[in-house]
Amino acid sequence: MGRYTGPKCRLCRREGVKLFLRGDRCYSAQCPISKRPQVPGQHTRFRRRATPYAIRIREKQKLKRIYGVREAQFRRYVEAGKQWKGVTGEAILMSLEKRLDNVVYRAGFAHSRNQARQLIGHGHILVNGRRADIASRLLGEGDIVEVRPQSRDKLRPQIKEAAERRPVPTWMTRDLEGLRIQVNAEPTVEEIEQSVNMNLIVEFYSR
Repeated sequence: MGRYTGPKCRLCRREGVKLFLRGDRCYSAQCPISKRPQVPGQHTRFRRRATPYAIRIREKQKLKRIYGVREAQFRRYVEAGKQWKGVTGEAILMSLEKRLDNVVYRAGFAHSRNQARQLIGHGHILVNGRRADIASRLLGEGDIVEVRPQSRDKLRPQIKEAAERRPVPTWMTRDLEGLRIQVNAEPTVEEIEQSVNMNLIVEFYSR
């Protein structure tokens, strides 16, 4: 699967909000969106008023970029959400929250979701005692995520530094000494941090 390799701060400026793609830099005064809040590119001041279609596609792009998923993968989450008995938008958000890379990030074991994917891809993460190298794996109630024993001494300082900025959601518990995470329940929409209008995204895929 392809991935975006360009400047991440440009994505935040394009969406007009912080997407927290750069870890600590996003919390500092060096964050480019604080210095240059305008949309990147030439003739920014002369752009036309956004159409209803443009508004919906921007919401979709914002959510995709926050979680770092590509279009084909995102469409699968949308189709699965439509099959859910509840609200489609909530189902999409909950599926994205249950991804392994997001759980590692939300528990404070990584500065960003990109870094969490790197930890998973390099084989540092175990799920229920077995090595997991698929960042998009969906976790369920009772699953246990931990850093493999061989990597703990190397990663412990980095994880403790990242954990200082990440409050742990109530649907999981974190053990910083054992470098262990346990999923205790389904994520709740109220605790999901994203300020995205899910109705616009569902409308975009329903047209």
